[in-house]
Amino acid sequence: MKTESRSNEPVLIHPSARPGLGVSIERGDITQVRADAIVNAANPRMLGGGGVDGAIHRAAGPELLNACRAVPEVHPGVRCPTGEARATGAFRLPAKHVIHTVGPVYRSAAESRPLLASAYRSCLGLATELGLQSIAFPAISCGVYGYPLDDGAETALRACVETDHTLTLVAFVLFDAAAYEAWLHAAARLLRA
Repeated sequence: MKTESRSNEPVLIHPSARPGLGVSIERGDITQVRADAIVNAANPRMLGGGGVDGAIHRAAGPELLNACRAVPEVHPGVRCPTGEARATGAFRLPAKHVIHTVGPVYRSAAESRPLLASAYRSCLGLATELGLQSIAFPAISCGVYGYPLDDGAETALRACVETDHTLTLVAFVLFDAAAYEAWLHAAARLLRA
């Protein structure tokens, strides 16, 4: 496996732990991905925000905000608790669905890692329930929520190969170089080509 790629070409990995599953790691804009679903690193209100969340809402158009408003609150002001996932249409995006998940604000590995793993597992489970074959993830919680990139990458990759799901392609579409390199290094440690 090529782990020191400096280009924007995706690195495709076939983890031996999950025959039939391809894992793609690439730099890019998740709003441009043609997949059955892209994942939105949302906040619990699901009404848009900054970073990936804001970019997805802008690219999808106002219909996405309306669809998010239609998701019932489970607590006042909370449509999607940390570690869970909800699905909507993708509207003006090239993907078919948006799966919204809320990752943790980083406090410590012991406290935050189970919640981050749950966010990834919840997305994979929901995609399986919807009968999807491909999903694209950003680096959940690794922006303003402060999750360390190395731990975030390892947690994400472990979740995609250890969770029971029926997807054939899990893509990680990472906007910046530091996240991309962290995912490549984690893949080199965890997955066999």
